[in-house]
Amino acid sequence: MNTGYFEYAAPANEPVLSYAPGSAERIALKKQLAAFKAEVADIPMYIGGKEVRTDNTIDLRPPHEISHKLGHFHLGEASHVKSAITAALEARERWANMDWEQRAGIFLRAADLLATKYRSHINAATMLGQSKNAYQAEIDSACELIDFLRYNVHFLSEIYRQQPVCAPGIHNRVEYRPLEGFVLAITPFNFTAIAGNLPTSAAMCGNVVVWKPANTQIFAAQVFMKVMIEAGLPAGVINLVYANGSMIGDICFADPHFAGIHFTGSTGVFQTMWKTIGENIHKYKAYPRIVGETGGKDFVLVHKSADVDITVTALARGAFEYQGQKCSAASRAYIPNNLADEIKTKLLAELKTMKMGTTEDFSNFINAVIDERAFDKITRYITNAQNDPAAKVIAGGTFDKSKGYFIEPTIIETTDHNYVTMREEIFGPVLTIYVYDAEQFEDIMQVIDSTSEYALTGSIIAQDRYAVELATRTLVNSAGNFYVNDKPTGAVVGQQPFGGARASGTNDKAGSMLNLYRWLSARSIKETFVPATDYRYPFLNEA
Repeated sequence: MNTGYFEYAAPANEPVLSYAPGSAERIALKKQLAAFKAEVADIPMYIGGKEVRTDNTIDLRPPHEISHKLGHFHLGEASHVKSAITAALEARERWANMDWEQRAGIFLRAADLLATKYRSHINAATMLGQSKNAYQAEIDSACELIDFLRYNVHFLSEIYRQQPVCAPGIHNRVEYRPLEGFVLAITPFNFTAIAGNLPTSAAMCGNVVVWKPANTQIFAAQVFMKVMIEAGLPAGVINLVYANGSMIGDICFADPHFAGIHFTGSTGVFQTMWKTIGENIHKYKAYPRIVGETGGKDFVLVHKSADVDITVTALARGAFEYQGQKCSAASRAYIPNNLADEIKTKLLAELKTMKMGTTEDFSNFINAVIDERAFDKITRYITNAQNDPAAKVIAGGTFDKSKGYFIEPTIIETTDHNYVTMREEIFGPVLTIYVYDAEQFEDIMQVIDSTSEYALTGSIIAQDRYAVELATRTLVNSAGNFYVNDKPTGAVVGQQPFGGARASGTNDKAGSMLNLYRWLSARSIKETFVPATDYRYPFLNEA
């Protein structure tokens, strides 16, 4: 029985550790990296609180060291997907009825476990499985995931407190129920934080979840699942399955209890899912919630008044951190001709200082791209540019997949603002620059707005405040997250709610209340203390 109202104040963002030489966190992380590499992990699915193994296993190998086997996961079949749905629905009523402070305690404990006992585990798993350096793993799999868990508890507590006004003799209240059915979470390889947030944000609201991570993120996903179980997550609330994506979609989207999808991935896949859901709409008990973040072709607009060093740093970090495998990565830059030579000279000099190699060597800024399929796709763009008169590779352009999927940070300069690498999402360490007439600032903004189908992130770099104001207004629909004098990456939970529109997704802003509203179904309740006993109104009287 509840005997009080529970408030969860806004937390502070989790501090980012430095991993400097000799630091305790560096020593612990190095030890955990060695421990993971010393064993071969046997990774089951988690369905209804049970570990599920099959006769069909798939190996997991570090993208930067493909000769080493980290472990294998057990691939599921249609029967396992159906079992996950059944387990979720069986857990639904009890989970939905659990007191909020009890649910909140699970996720807050998970955050603290990640911040302490399992920090090195989740970071090491991300470094090895997804080829992230120590810093990129720290800001993702530790800090951002911890922030999602803590801030979402705070945001949800604030939503629960929002209540309607009451009139004399009447009391009104709103209940925020979970959706009627199960939520499907489909998560990407590139961020362990996203992989953890998509199922837990829905579950925190009282929903039950079937979670399908990308195969190349499973090594870290199973670490997070173990943390959630240790934190007290009841059986069946989140069911972690590894199976073919289209098969999972076919089964889940045909189920009458399908209540919503939380997705991060490609635009094409999301549009296909939306179409399938629409075709099956007559089957469902309720209209499903469709929430997705689907990619970007993110821009950096440099004004003639920009500081060159700020520009160079924004491009170097924005385009090449985590090998450009961020939905928000800077992939097209518009540079004014008055600054172009100086910016290119300094940027190319910076690229020469970037070391590339394994994640275990902490001096490497660049690591490997995620897999052979990504490697082949990215390098085709580079090869085509090397043979196209409208483009010139001015930095990088070399690649090798003999030991790992390594692509040197590459810069393409084009004379065609509509060139293919200015339009299409590459998702790799490739930046394309276009030099424009410094006096044609307003014209280039129209080019930026119309070149790509995406609208995820973008930035303006300028010292002229009128230019900043004009770009902010003119590019209002070009980016869901817009940055001033900074790279277009690095959104922090609670500070910059993240999401884009157009082909970049539904803009439901992870890291804010906006996302959590999608996983709630409100019920309004009116109670009249002294009800009327006569249907007649005063206006009916003659006198």
